[in-house]
Amino acid sequence: MGAPHVPERTVLFQRERSGLTYRVPALLSVPPVPTLLAFAEQRLSPDDAHAHRLVQRSGTLAGSSVRWGAMRVLATAALEEHRSMNPCPVHDAHTATIFLFFIAVRGRTPEATQIATGRNAARLCCVTSRDAGHSWGAARDLTEEAVGGAEQDWATFAVGPGHGIQLRSGRLLVPAYTYRVDRRECFGRICRTSPHAFTFYSDDHGRTWHRGGLVPNLRSGECQLAALDGGQAGGLLYCNARSPLGSRVEAFSTDEGASFLPGELVPALAETSWGCQGSILGFPGPLHSLRVERWSADARNHPQSPCLCPRVRQPSEEGITDTQGDQGLSGMEGCRSSPQEPGLGPGLSGTRGPWAPRLPWLPATLSQSPTWLLYSHPVGRRARLHMGIHLSRSPLDPHSWTEPWVIYEGPSGYSDLASIGPTLKGALTFACLYESGARVSYEEISFCMFSLAEVLQNVPAGPKPRSLGGKPQERCRPS
Repeated sequence: MGAPHVPERTVLFQRERSGLTYRVPALLSVPPVPTLLAFAEQRLSPDDAHAHRLVQRSGTLAGSSVRWGAMRVLATAALEEHRSMNPCPVHDAHTATIFLFFIAVRGRTPEATQIATGRNAARLCCVTSRDAGHSWGAARDLTEEAVGGAEQDWATFAVGPGHGIQLRSGRLLVPAYTYRVDRRECFGRICRTSPHAFTFYSDDHGRTWHRGGLVPNLRSGECQLAALDGGQAGGLLYCNARSPLGSRVEAFSTDEGASFLPGELVPALAETSWGCQGSILGFPGPLHSLRVERWSADARNHPQSPCLCPRVRQPSEEGITDTQGDQGLSGMEGCRSSPQEPGLGPGLSGTRGPWAPRLPWLPATLSQSPTWLLYSHPVGRRARLHMGIHLSRSPLDPHSWTEPWVIYEGPSGYSDLASIGPTLKGALTFACLYESGARVSYEEISFCMFSLAEVLQNVPAGPKPRSLGGKPQERCRPS
C-alpha cells in the first residue's frame, strides 16, 4: 500500500523577519460562490500577551483551486488599549450577514494572570459585514449584554477560536469557554478555577446575544460545535472541547446550546500533553444506498478504505508544546491525583466494557443521526506535530472516530475546518486552515482542500483499536 495522499497546501500567513507572527486561524465559507474568508491574529511575537490585531485574506473558488487576495488588517475589530484575539466568524444565511466575534483583552494581561488573580480583562466584541467580508462595521462591545453578572464569577473567558454555526431554527451559535472561579479566597489568592465550554447565542439575527449554560462537569475549554440532524425529530447540538485530561471532551445539548448535559471524555481523540485547540465540522453523510454500496465495494477491494455498511460498532480505545505564551488549558487549576473526574460515569476509568449508548433522553429517531463529523487536530501526544483529520460516521458513539489521516507532516497547531460544498465535479469538498512550520508550529498558517472521497480513501479503516486494560493518563502539566 502506498503512502497516504497529502493535499496541496498554500501558505496564507507567514512569520515575518520583524517578528510579526500569525496565529489562531479561523475559516469561513460564504455562499454562493463561495467566498472563503481566512482570519488570524497578528502578534508582535508568538506570545499571546503580544497579540495585536486581527487580519484577513479573502479567496474565491476557481475550479479546483482558490484565488487569494492580499492580507489586510481589520482596523475596526479592536477596542482602544486592548488587543484583539480569537477570531470566531459565523454567517447568518437569512440576512447574508457575517458576524466576526473576538475578545479584546486589556493591555498585555496574559490569560494566566487573569486565572491566577480571578480578575477578568477580556471583553466580548464583534464586527459585522454585509458584503462577504469586503468591509466591516464598527466594533460592538457585547460584554454587559451577553455576559452580564456572570463576569464576577469568571476569571476570564474567550470565544472559539474557529467558526460558529447557524441552526435550522435560525439560531446563531458562537462557541466559547470560561475559567469559572470555584473558590476565590485562599490566604488572599484565588484557590481554584475550572474551565468550562459553553455558547453565546442569538435568536434575532444578531440584534441581541445571550450566554448559555456551562458544560457542567469535566474541565473543557476551547471548543467548536456541530448540529446533529435528527430529521423530523429535530436534532442535537454536539460540542467538542479541548481539555487537560488527556483526551478531548464532548457534550450534547438538547435545547440548541442554551444548556449542556454532562460531558464525557473521548479516548479515541487524544490531546497533546498541554492540550491544543481542534476543529469540528458536521456535514450530511451519504444517504443514497447506491453510493454506500459502491464505497463498500471499494473498501472490500482496497483494504485501506473504510467500510460504510451500517453495523454495530465494536469498542475502541481511545505532551511538550512548541508554542510560547499559549496558556490555554495548561492545567493552571492543578491536576487531580485520580484519573477519574466527577461525573465521568461508568466505563470512563479503568477497564472498559463494550460501548453502549448512555443517552436515555435520546429520541429513538435520533439513534442514528445522518450527520457525519470531521475533526482536525495535531496527532502528536507529546508535542504539537502532524495535522490529522479524523472521521466519525456515528457521532453519538464516542468510540466511532477513525485514526487520523495526516495531511501535514511536521509541527502543527490550531486549525479550522470549513465545508465548501460540491465542486464542479460534484464532489463534497472541505478546507482546512492550520498552523504549520518546519521547526515550530507558529511559523505559518497554511490552507488546503480535500474531498470526502479523499477522506474515505485515506483514513485508516474502522475506528481505532482499543486495549481493555490500563488507566487513562492525566496529561495536565503546569504551563
